[in-house]
Amino acid sequence: MRTLDETDRQIIRLLNEDGRMSSAEVARRLGSVPPRTVNHRIEGLIARGIIAVRAIVNPAALGYSIMADVFIEVEPGRVREVAETAARFPQVSYAACATGECDVSISVRVRSLEELFDFVTEQLSRIPGVRRTQTHLLPVKLKDIDSWLPDAVTAGERETP
Repeated sequence: MRTLDETDRQIIRLLNEDGRMSSAEVARRLGSVPPRTVNHRIEGLIARGIIAVRAIVNPAALGYSIMADVFIEVEPGRVREVAETAARFPQVSYAACATGECDVSISVRVRSLEELFDFVTEQLSRIPGVRRTQTHLLPVKLKDIDSWLPDAVTAGERETP
């Protein structure tokens, strides 16, 4: 099992703010860790597969300001096929097979409500095996995978509901 200590978590938090922040700047902001140690820690986090360095697109800056989750009910035996087909659409930013009331869960980014309507009714609903879709608009995003960090509760802190 891979674990993170508080220094790793602090480094990751700073890199989440600015992924291009230099090791020297990270060290300066941490105050008690030398730049060489920060660089070694970052390389270790990458080598262990805990973090990856990459560009994250801001869909809203490109005009894709409408977010929605679409839950898809699928005919038995076709869940993976439908999920893989849905994942290929450029409007889909996330796709997963699910359990429970829906079989496939996708997140969609589009430029307008009309585009969302057309995508769901004209493209998703025509995938062989799709029985029904349920769409939920997401007017506010508070947190996403690009800022998620496990084990964030440290000594003295408590999670709040």
